[in-house]
Amino acid sequence: MRILVTGHQGYLGTVMVPFLTAAHHDVVGLDSGLFSDCVFGPEPEDPPGLAIDIRDVELKHLSGFDAVIHLAALSNDPLGALEPSLTFDINHSASVRLAKLAREAGVQRFLYASTCSVYGAAGDDIVGEDAPLRPVTPYAESKVRVEADVQEMADDSFSPVYLRNATAFGVSPRLRADIVLNNLVGHAVVSGQVRVLSDGTPWRPLVHAADIARAFSAVLVAPREAVHGRAFNVGVAGNNLTVAEIAETVVEAVPGAELRITGETGGDHRSYRVDFSLLTRLVPAYQPSWTVAAGARELATAYEAYGFDDYGFNNLYTRLTRIERRMAEGSLGSDLRPAPDGRRENAMVTPLRSR
Repeated sequence: MRILVTGHQGYLGTVMVPFLTAAHHDVVGLDSGLFSDCVFGPEPEDPPGLAIDIRDVELKHLSGFDAVIHLAALSNDPLGALEPSLTFDINHSASVRLAKLAREAGVQRFLYASTCSVYGAAGDDIVGEDAPLRPVTPYAESKVRVEADVQEMADDSFSPVYLRNATAFGVSPRLRADIVLNNLVGHAVVSGQVRVLSDGTPWRPLVHAADIARAFSAVLVAPREAVHGRAFNVGVAGNNLTVAEIAETVVEAVPGAELRITGETGGDHRSYRVDFSLLTRLVPAYQPSWTVAAGARELATAYEAYGFDDYGFNNLYTRLTRIERRMAEGSLGSDLRPAPDGRRENAMVTPLRSR
């Protein structure tokens, strides 16, 4: 199968592409390179790729593909709140436009990376795919809008599927340190403290980046009748934990780390527990394997091995800070496009090197 992966140089994309190539798919990437230099550990080997902003995709870029895996987005709540209009421009409008072009180009399957944060303030209830959507941030709202708009395009020849990922964790060759488990382990390694600024009570469903890759790989080749037009929660039931419980796994993974729940930001209205059974029932090839405890140990080991330090933690691997620094140095415009003298040509390269 010939597959276009948007955001292939991101945290999830860099993990997902090897799963797809190992399954003998012909993979091409598409990425603006916003975080391509956030390399952690050995240099990743990217597939052939298009250096294009998702907002600038044209019909010709989608010709000849059997499927599109759409990961590219402003990918967390702080970054999404930086400028909400940009969040909706990139995450919503550009995503819907991409789906329309894909359908016009004859792409048969369109896998969209959505999020469990669409459930928002669900409280202690365990929510399935049919639960009310209560997004409380621009990021989550943008995902809800895309699901609704793309669903209107579903027909006999165009099959969209929405994978609502739990909060990701785990090592990636292009690391993110601003997601909860990665962040807590990072604090523990750099400072010796596991700091929780909330009261620790909100629920968070977590899933390893490799298990997300397994889900997309399985859904990609699943029978059409099992997945067409469906939303699937992606995660593991046992990884529904409170923030305090997540922090406790980090203390166990990082010897000598001290747990501090400061409560300085109070409670967090984003709280949800998620039912993940639908995906494993309808797509039995999907078998997730990572626990939060194992992920905390993996992160702690990799952070020590690759010299994870305060600079990388607070600058290179934190999305919002990385963007703000690039804006300050003039290499990135306020629209999150590269500055004119640094703009790359919209041409195929093999491969795109991150640095």
